[in-house]
Formats: sequence, C-alpha cells, structure tokens
Amino acid sequence: MPQLALDIGFLSELHTLQKPVKKGVIDAWKKFTALSLTQLLADKGLHVEKLKDAIDPHIRTIRISGFWRGVVLAPESGETFVLLKVLPHDEAIAWGRKQKSSINTATQAVEIRDAGALDALEPSVGRLAVAGNPPLFHAVSDGEMKKLGVDEDTLRRVRTLNSMDQLEMFAPFLPADQCEVLMYLATGWPVQDVWSDIVAHRAAAEPVSETEDFDTAVRRTSSRIALVTASEELQDILEKPFAAWRVYLHPSQRRVAYRPTYWGPAQVSGGPGTGKTVVALHRVKHLLAGLGQGERILLTTYTNVLAASLRSGLRQLVADTRLLDRADVLTTDALANRVVSPPGGSDFKPLQGGEELEYWQRVIDELQLPWTAQFLDQEYRHVVMAQALSSLDEYRDARRKGRGSQLHPNHRPLVWQAVERFIDLLTADKRCTYLQRAALAADVLTATGPLYRHIVVDEAQDLHPVQWRLLRAAVGEGADDLFIAGDPNQRIYDSKVSLKALGIGVAGRSTTLRKNYRSTQEILRWSAALLLDQTVEGIAESEDDEALLHCRSALHGTIPETYPAADPEEESQALASRVRDWLNAGVRPEEIGVATRFTKTAKTVKSRLESQGIAVRTLRQDAPSDAHAVSVGTMHSFKGLEFRCVAVVGVRDGAIPYQKALTPPEIDRRQFETDLMAERCLLFVACTRAREQLYVSWSGRPSSFLSSLAETRGTAS
Repeated sequence: MPQLALDIGFLSELHTLQKPVKKGVIDAWKKFTALSLTQLLADKGLHVEKLKDAIDPHIRTIRISGFWRGVVLAPESGETFVLLKVLPHDEAIAWGRKQKSSINTATQAVEIRDAGALDALEPSVGRLAVAGNPPLFHAVSDGEMKKLGVDEDTLRRVRTLNSMDQLEMFAPFLPADQCEVLMYLATGWPVQDVWSDIVAHRAAAEPVSETEDFDTAVRRTSSRIALVTASEELQDILEKPFAAWRVYLHPSQRRVAYRPTYWGPAQVSGGPGTGKTVVALHRVKHLLAGLGQGERILLTTYTNVLAASLRSGLRQLVADTRLLDRADVLTTDALANRVVSPPGGSDFKPLQGGEELEYWQRVIDELQLPWTAQFLDQEYRHVVMAQALSSLDEYRDARRKGRGSQLHPNHRPLVWQAVERFIDLLTADKRCTYLQRAALAADVLTATGPLYRHIVVDEAQDLHPVQWRLLRAAVGEGADDLFIAGDPNQRIYDSKVSLKALGIGVAGRSTTLRKNYRSTQEILRWSAALLLDQTVEGIAESEDDEALLHCRSALHGTIPETYPAADPEEESQALASRVRDWLNAGVRPEEIGVATRFTKTAKTVKSRLESQGIAVRTLRQDAPSDAHAVSVGTMHSFKGLEFRCVAVVGVRDGAIPYQKALTPPEIDRRQFETDLMAERCLLFVACTRAREQLYVSWSGRPSSFLSSLAETRGTAS
C-alpha cells in the first residue's frame, strides 16, 4: 500500500499554509492510503508528474489544489513517497528541479540537497575565502570523511573552503546529516568524537540491499521524516504542528531516554533547545512502563510554571491514565511541603519575597552587628545550609568556597550567634525559609524511608544542595534512581552544586547533547553572544564548560529583531504591532510569548495587548496551558518553556541587570560577579525560548548586555 510520509522541512513551514491548502494535503494523503501504486500514478486528480530538466528523476510533484503543488520524493522501488514542500505551482516546479536525493553512506538515511542553489552559490562562497587561512578540513582525510557519511559531491564543494563563513553560506542547502558532521569538524571536534557522538547511533547495522532503496532508507530517517499512519494523526499535525512536535524525540536523544538501565544516577546536559526536557519526559515514560507493584515516580523541577508544562507534556506522551496516576509532577518546594505538612509535620509558613532580609535586619539591629542583611543571608544560604551545619564547631571548620568576602576566624562565633537568633525569631513567629522546610523534609525521609522508585529532575542547575539532599532521601539508591537534566549556562538562581559531594555520582553515566532542535542558528548565535567569555560553573564534576559554544542548530531563519524606543509608550505600541503582525502571518496566539523582567511590566503589556483585542494569559501555575492566548510573564516564568515567536521587552539600563538583584561589590566582589552572571543567564534564557523569531526591545538606554552585543554582532541599534 502506498504511503505519503512528511519531511521535517515541510512540517517546519506548515504555519505558512492556509486551511484550504492543508485540506488539500489531507486529501492527497488519503489517496495514498486508498489507492494501489498503479492507480495512484494514473490518478488524474493527484497528477503525479515527472519534472522536465530535473536534476533528480526521483523528484516529482503532485496536485494539492488548483494553484498549489507538493514536491515529493518518489522511490524507484517500494511505495513510500515523502512530501518535501508545498508551494504555488510554478515555484514548486522550479524548486523541485534543483533538488537531488541520495542515501547517506554511513547512516543509510535519505538525504536531500538543493544542488541548484549550491552550484549558484559557489562563486560567492569563493569570494569569502580568507587569505592565508589553511583549508577548513585539512586535518581530515577523504577516508575519514567517507566514514562519517560525507559523499563525493559534498567533499568536492567543501575541500576548497577555509573559513566558517563559507561553510555557513553552504549549510542551508547541504544534506542535513553531512552538514552537521562538517560543522562539528570545523569547530575542532576530533573525527572519533564526531563518529561516536553524532554518527554512530544513526549508523545502520547493515547496509540496505540496493543503493537506491529509498523505501527502506525512508524508514531509517526518523529524525527528519514522519510516517503518519492515521488521518487523525495527520489532522493533529496540520492543525497543531508546534504542539505535535513539542515532545518529538530525535535519535541521539532516544538513545539517552530509552537506555534500558543506568546503574546509578545519570545526567544529561546541553545547551538551550538540545532536548533535555524532552529526554526527561521520555525517560519518565520509559520508567513508568517498568514500575513494580506499589512503586511511584517523581518528575520534579524548580518552578510551578514549568511543572505545569511538564504535566502537559507527560499527558501528551502517556495515554494510559493508570500509568500517569503513578507519576507525581511536583516542584521540590511542593515535595517538601507534602512531606512535612500537618498532621505530624510543620505548619510553619514559608517566607516570601524580601521577608528573609527583613528578619536578618532585625537580627543585625538587635545584636549590633557590622554586616549587611545580604551578607548574612548569603552566608546562611551558601555556607550553613549548603553544608548542613548544625553547630558552632562545625561552622568554625567549614570551608567558605565561593564566598568573595573575607571573614576573620574570630568573627565566626558572632555570625553563628546571628544564625541562631534568626532561627529563634522565625520559630517564634511560626515562619521558615523554603530551604529550612526542604531540610526538615530530608530529615523526615531519612528517618522514614524513600517515597519513590525513580526521580527525574528537569532544570537541575537551579536546585540548592539542600534540595538535592531532599531528592536523595526521597528515592532509594540503586539502578535508575536519579535521572538529571540541566544546563549550567541557564542557571538563573544562585545555586552552585557538586553532585559528587552530595553522594550523587554520575561519572560514566553523563551525556552532553550538542544539537539544538528548537531555535534557529541565528537566534542561538545571537543569544550565545550574551554569555561569551563568561565562566559558568557546572552542576557536576563532568560538566563540559564549552557545551554552549559547541551547540549548533540545523534550523535557519531571520536574524533577531531589536527595537530601540524613545519611551515606554512607544515601546508598548511597537510590541502590540509586532504581535499583531505575527498573528496576521498565521502564528497561533498560544505560540507567542512575551517576557519581561518585572511583574509590573508584564501587567502593563497584558493591558496594552488586550486593549488591541489580543487574547492574553498570564504565565502562572493556575493558568490553562492550552489557552488560545498570547502568554505574558516574567523572564523567570519563561524558564523551560518554548514558543514559535518570543518578544523580550523592557531590556533597558537599570532593569537588567537589576541593581537590587546584585550584591554590592564592596560587600562581596565574587558574589557580585555571580549575581551579574545570573542576570546574564536570565536574559539568555528568555531569548532562547524562541523557535523561529525573536524580538527584543527597550526604551531609553539599552541594557549593558545588549550594548556589548551590538558591538560584537551589529544587530542592536
């Protein structure tokens, strides 16, 4: 029976198609499932047509509607066709004539290259050569290239290149797998690492029987070709392409998510958009299937908004409600509350906002101490709580690693006196910090025993050592006990952690994902410039400090747009215009996000958009995640989420970095630098939530982070 599969290139452009065209795609797909191959080729309505003067005879077109045609890869043998693109009639024919198909020699997967565009680009690419530079791939032999799947046609084109600009000019038109290999080689990766990390998991165990057996090769190309088996599934993809691919797993990710067993804690790290959250969700699905009688699994993260998103993603992945009922999706704070809540637990109310500093100021005033509330708060959080110190003797001997302020040994008893008074004041008022409650919950579980068979952690980089001790106590030690996903470059809270020191060793069970599947390369490069030449501490002993620089995307799009406004009113009007343009272009409201630094700004944005007749929802725990509305929230609330189009507004001097979020350098220089990095990471996280288009605006003077970006990239003005 013939079948019409969908190429990821077609899927990425679905948002540009109008409803009648999408209906035409469904009608064409149904014909493939209803007719024999002979009937299909003879059907006048579908009109499968060979292209005159085409580079590749396997490329044909089919009728989608009176004006639109689909470009398909038609197999020489077998019955699986692949829909590559849908365009107006003349454009489809012109595009199809330039395409060339092949089968990758290493992976045996289908490849498509725009041979016509590559030929046309060669003169321009040659002019980008850098005088005196050696060839880009001089250290890689032809034999090594072939082993990695680079064929003769591609090799001929790239052997003369001597700059990354030349390669990036070719990149959008090269076969995707070969392009990925070349990009990593060009950034200095050893051939063996490219083979083991990029190619090996895709390589076919045995070659296909014929060099042009596209039918078999299509089924080996699951990273880029979707085989749709039901009309309802196709309808869902066409109507909600963004949601349908939100939990799609690529082969390199599948190897990590569905490994049968990890003999202890395992960690997956990687830059933004590399699929850490997707891998975490699929790991939960895998572990749910193997739960024993009475066993449960916890999927945990840092924020309520992200926990709500994880619940939605898990429901999309796991259809069996009986299995879903055995998975708790909670923040670490919610887990602590569940463990110690009455009866028999703690009914102390956690401190909110700036209340913690107010209590420390009371201690300072009462004891006439020479330090600031910020200093004592950070000493308590990063030394006392982080190391679980419970006595002056323990504090006397404790290391103050990471603390930039000096503390004379004779002053430690006075600090400890302040800590004890702080705890006494909270106890008298029946209050506590969130970390105190987590520490109490960890003690309870250490005494009573674990709650879960498995725990999967997303956005792990933001958890404090106390919260890690809670998670360690909540799950029994053994195979597949902890699965940890995180990225230190996206840390927006000041939590430096050594998992090894907490008894969570991941050596030999740590994987780094390096390919971005979410944002375009243009968005990724623009955002990464915010963190260039910055050192970010890892969450484990095996962290790759250069993971961000090695992270690449195969997706390409427009350069992020920046808008310098004269005043907040002009900025607000420009934002409303940009959002309206996105909506008019066919972007769904729920596929648009607007991030701000402050809650007050988010409220102003919401009012402005609503006044323009645009449906808006505020990102918070109780807001419906499937609402047909533009999402507006703080940069913190955007963590872990993604949207087709993102506007980051209010990126002005004084807002980010926010001075109140920075420890004064005269109090603690190292803490000041850490806080400044957290502000950089916050902006970086907000920008990398965008899949296709990023818009950044400010009024007055831009943030100093954007000023440096303008100098290096020339995109902000």
